[in-house]
Amino acid sequence: MASTRAIPRRRIQASRPISETQSDYSDAYCEECESGDSAAVLLLCDKCDRGFHIFCLRPILVSVPRGSWFCPSCSKLKNFTSFPLVQTKIVDFFRIQRSSDSCNKLNQDNRKRRKRACSLVVSKKRRRLLPFHPSENPSERLEQMASLATALIATKTEFSNDLTYMPDMAPRSANCPNLEQGGMQVLSKEDTETLNLCKNMMDRGEWPPLKVVFDPQEGFTVEADRYIKDLTIITEYVGDVDYLKNRENDDGDSMMTLLSASNPSQSLVICPDKRSNIARFINGINNHTLDGKKKQNLKCVRFNVSGECRVLLIANRDISRGERLYYDYNGYEHEYPTEHFI
Repeated sequence: MASTRAIPRRRIQASRPISETQSDYSDAYCEECESGDSAAVLLLCDKCDRGFHIFCLRPILVSVPRGSWFCPSCSKLKNFTSFPLVQTKIVDFFRIQRSSDSCNKLNQDNRKRRKRACSLVVSKKRRRLLPFHPSENPSERLEQMASLATALIATKTEFSNDLTYMPDMAPRSANCPNLEQGGMQVLSKEDTETLNLCKNMMDRGEWPPLKVVFDPQEGFTVEADRYIKDLTIITEYVGDVDYLKNRENDDGDSMMTLLSASNPSQSLVICPDKRSNIARFINGINNHTLDGKKKQNLKCVRFNVSGECRVLLIANRDISRGERLYYDYNGYEHEYPTEHFI
C-alpha cells in the first residue's frame, strides 16, 4: 500500500522591511514560551505585533505563512458563524440531488451491499472495504452537514467531493497510476463498487456519520457521530490536482501526495485549500510519541481506481461515537513535521 502525505519544502520567515522609524525586532519573543529563540519560525502579528513560534500556536502551523498573518486574538476565525440548520440551505450548499425513486433504489442497493460486504469479510481471506452507515436520524444528518458547511465557510473553502483539474495546473491526463514509482495498488472490483456506493449515497444526502467541531487547541477537527466499523471508507481526499514542482514553495499545510512518480517532474499533489470536503479537517497524529500513535484510527491509502490515482481515508480499527479521527500524515515519507502536534 502507498500511504503518504506531502509537504512542500520548509521556508524560513521573510524579513520584515525596516524603516528608519521602525525597530529591528531584535527583542521580539514568543508570547507563549517567552523565548526569543528560533527566530526563523517566530511570527509577528500584523495587527498587534506580538510574537508567536509556529509550534507554540494552538492549532500549530507547520510552516511560516506567506503574506499577512494574524495571531489567535486578532484572527477572525474564532468568530465564525454556525451554518443554519435549514434543510433547503444545506441541500443547496452541498448541491444534493434527491428524488423519492432514487432514494428508494439507493436504500435497497445499500442494504443489499451491506449484507454482501459482511458475508465477504467473513468468508474471504482478504478483507473487503465497507461502506459507511449514515445516521438514521435526519436531524443528526443535517447537523453533521451544517458542521462541515460552517468549517468550509470559515476557511473560505468551496465544497467539492471530487478531484478537480483547474487551468494552469496539472491536467486530468497527468493522473496516470502507471507512472507511480514501484507501482500502485489497484482497488479491486468489489471495493470499487463500495466506493461508488459511498459516492452515490453522498450525492443524495446520505453522508458518513461525522461532525466537524472547533477545538481551541487543534482548530477544526472531525469526530465520529456514531459507531464506525474497522475498514469502513470514511471519505476520499479531494482538492485541486497540481504538479508537486509547482507547489514546492507553497505555504499550504494540507497538501497530499497523489502520485509519486519515478520522474519527480510528473509527481502530483492534492491541494485542498480552495476546494475540498471533510477530509481537510481530519487531523494528524504526533508520530514521535507513543501516545500520539495510539490516537490513530484511520489509514491513508493511495489506489489505482479505474485508471486514476485516488486517495482514501479508511478506518483501521473500530471507532466509537464521539472519538476524534486521526491519521498519520507521513506514511512512508516522514517529511511532515509532526513533533509539535498535540
